[in-house]
Amino acid sequence: MSNITTNIKGIRDIMRKDTGVDGDAQRISQMVWMLFMKIFADKEEEWEITIDDYESPIPENLKWQNWAEDDEGLTGDALMDFINNELFPALKELDITISPQAKIIRSVFEDTYNYMKNGTLFRQVINEIDKIDFNSSEDRHLFNDIYETILKELQSAGSSGEYYTPRAVTQFMVDIINPQLGETVLDPACGTGGFLTCTIDHMRNQVKTPQDRDVLQRAIRGIEKKPLPHLLCTTNLMLHGFDLPAVNRGNYLNKPYADWGSKDKVDVILTNPPFGGV
Repeated sequence: MSNITTNIKGIRDIMRKDTGVDGDAQRISQMVWMLFMKIFADKEEEWEITIDDYESPIPENLKWQNWAEDDEGLTGDALMDFINNELFPALKELDITISPQAKIIRSVFEDTYNYMKNGTLFRQVINEIDKIDFNSSEDRHLFNDIYETILKELQSAGSSGEYYTPRAVTQFMVDIINPQLGETVLDPACGTGGFLTCTIDHMRNQVKTPQDRDVLQRAIRGIEKKPLPHLLCTTNLMLHGFDLPAVNRGNYLNKPYADWGSKDKVDVILTNPPFGGV
């Protein structure tokens, strides 16, 4: 079993001891927003090199490396006080005009909650997460496998059609449709981003220059109504090298057809429409 699998199993076991976390869906949501903070911190190291004049949208004291990285740092009640009364309020109200990256964070935290109540257990989880390096291609690659496991767990936490189209199906559909670099691709009910990430991997073979990379970044669009799949999708896209927000929270069916303009048009739609509920 890889280290990263051991990390995730460790996180899961610690969270089960916390009385605030009730059931699989809450545990997964808690785990993913914490992983998101670490992934974002690792991505920022990369963006400082790859994006000209990159400025972090996160205030200095709220950056992962300044409250989480020190194994012996904030813990217990002081840590929970910081999370609930400083970190969350600030990230939920982040000024999205600062940068596209600010928009990513705000969209993730608007409907995300901290369920954990025990600061000592919270510190243990942080220390586990901090062992993963999302800039190491090996860790990132392994994390994709973990990610699949998290999605499968979600199947049992919700109704199975809700979050997950089997990978073989998305792969087959993308291969058959064969989207080309330069085309725009939309999934109007994108869930955790299976079709989008499959499309990215498919188009990435066609990327030859930095300009091509920018074209790919602008080609992918997703809409997702529910907070947890949206959080998972955003995290998934960041792990697939996306620096710009590509997924919006919303319900595509709320917009009257008459309101759709030329900017809403896309070349390709790849989706598995939701078929449960109403």
